[in-house]
Amino acid sequence: MKTGSQLLPVGAVLTSILSLQFGAAFATTLFSQIGPAGATTLRLTIAAIILGVIVRPRWSRWSSRQRKGIFALGTALAVMNGAFYLALETVPIGTAVTIEFLGPLTLAAVLSRRWADGAWVLLAFGGVLLLGLGDHGESGLDPIGVMFALIAAAAWAGYIVAGSHLAATLPSADGLAGASIVAAVLTLPFGVVSGGSELLDPKMLAAGAAVAILSSVIPYSLEMWALRSLAKKVFAVLIALEPAAAALAGVLVIGQTLDAFTLVAIGLVVTAGVGTVVMNRKPTPK
Repeated sequence: MKTGSQLLPVGAVLTSILSLQFGAAFATTLFSQIGPAGATTLRLTIAAIILGVIVRPRWSRWSSRQRKGIFALGTALAVMNGAFYLALETVPIGTAVTIEFLGPLTLAAVLSRRWADGAWVLLAFGGVLLLGLGDHGESGLDPIGVMFALIAAAAWAGYIVAGSHLAATLPSADGLAGASIVAAVLTLPFGVVSGGSELLDPKMLAAGAAVAILSSVIPYSLEMWALRSLAKKVFAVLIALEPAAAALAGVLVIGQTLDAFTLVAIGLVVTAGVGTVVMNRKPTPK
């Protein structure tokens, strides 16, 4: 693929990054009323309804392979979002996304045959380890929050793999709509237990709709479109700006501050991702 033809899908991924992280930061403001599970359910359920109405997925026309792909992507979405919101309950968003980014970056290294990519991943791991030296209060980083961020990291890698496979077998928005419905169904019981009747409050529904559009409808639609023309490895490392975008959203939306160690750690992870992109860029054919 020529470099010029990559500009649109790359721009789509970058737009999805900003939309996703600002939506996630806004979602944390709902935790005090409906909890992380309730916020996850609102986000995924409303997103599934919006996509279902717009796309009108045709389940009867899908093959068995496509249905399995949709279920795999939906499961990845449910685990990724649920675990990430649980991490955000106790870990700053910039830190949580930096840890979560180990998933796609490790995937990029596994898919690559270049030794240099392994070195970039080691740099990223160094950045994540440096997070532990930051100012996180007397008790340090919450281990449960870190665990949920690592679970989200693994699910993020699964989302990339499942999404690229589904985009190749079902070249339409049907797959995303179907996967969103699966994710909503899987998270609904947890959300009901966590949020209860608060989930039906008009103000909460409006806030949930905003989160769903910013964090699911816009970014996932753009990413699924971009995955049709971008290699999984390239996509995985392009989102290296996720930690930086998350840190920015945390500062602007919820007033989270970051100490020098955390900023350096985020910088190392972003450098690792960008470095992998630059090292793997092929010369444009003349």
